[in-house]
Amino acid sequence: MARYPYSIARGDLLMVPQALTFHGMRTMTDTTALPETLPDSGSDFADDYDSPWKEAVERYFPEFMAFYFPQAHAQIDWRIGYEFLDQELRAVVQDAELGKRFVDKLVRVHRLSGEEDWIYLHLEVQGSAQAEFAERMFVYNYRLYDRYRRPVASMAVLADESENWRPESFGFEVLGCRHRLEFPTAKLVAYAGQEEDLALAENPFALVTLAHLLTRATRRDMRARFNAKWKLVQLLYRRGWERQEVIDLFQVLDWMMRLPEQLTRELWQNIEVLEEQEKMRYVSSIEQLGIEKGMQQGMQQGMQVGESRMLTRMLVRRFGELPAWVLARLEKASAVELEAWADAVFSAESLEAVFGPTQH
Repeated sequence: MARYPYSIARGDLLMVPQALTFHGMRTMTDTTALPETLPDSGSDFADDYDSPWKEAVERYFPEFMAFYFPQAHAQIDWRIGYEFLDQELRAVVQDAELGKRFVDKLVRVHRLSGEEDWIYLHLEVQGSAQAEFAERMFVYNYRLYDRYRRPVASMAVLADESENWRPESFGFEVLGCRHRLEFPTAKLVAYAGQEEDLALAENPFALVTLAHLLTRATRRDMRARFNAKWKLVQLLYRRGWERQEVIDLFQVLDWMMRLPEQLTRELWQNIEVLEEQEKMRYVSSIEQLGIEKGMQQGMQQGMQVGESRMLTRMLVRRFGELPAWVLARLEKASAVELEAWADAVFSAESLEAVFGPTQH
């Protein structure tokens, strides 16, 4: 596989050249004014991280564990397999929503000590520094144990920007009774300064982490982001991975490092030239349309999930613990249904009055 003529040093990844040169071709010009930031609805940072992290964790869970939590990874019997239990997690903690996060996952894994030695692994990818985060880890851990009576390991990837925020425990001591949870964390900003090593590493989450750092670093400069994203795409193509793995990780990078429409078209043109020159075809035009559609659907789904969680909290505060049929309705609800139910919460005297006639 060909090697591409650029340095992967930190300065090169983050610099903003007037033009990039790829095999003698001019791939980016500075003749058209571009917005410094993406348009948004008032938020300071418009990039959507929820969907790409979910995709990456689910598709490459062993690699996720190996990169962020290598000691735990070494104790899991990966030959037996693992199982994601997202619905079970929501059922256990649906009335304990304590702050916003990117991703929360419950996984059943087996330890190397024996085939029947299975445990639960609770994972969080937390997007902002929050005072209640450690408490949430504590609450989720003991609720999961109470439900399943099996060991529960809690771990967190901290994707916030605060260098000094690193919660690792929560508990209390009263009248001689001590209750405490200590949990391992991986801090993404701690990888700053290791960009060159991340670019060279073979684990796909090294590339995901590098994309996270560069997305944050270029949120006020779309030209710099274009440059960084284009170099990451070339890094991805250099890996020699299987075609589907390249497509999967490209989707994650594309979701994280959003660009204005003009630069998005420029990037696709560069990719087409790259694939033609190197006689490799990873992303077809049909897949390109699918990726773009998926990005739009992902953002819409993210908004809908947020509305569903907010409505769940409102219902719990009004009517107490929710029965299974309500949770099932919320999980399958459309945006129109969520809006109608939210309007009904304040005046309804019962759950049946909120949701209307139902079979349960």
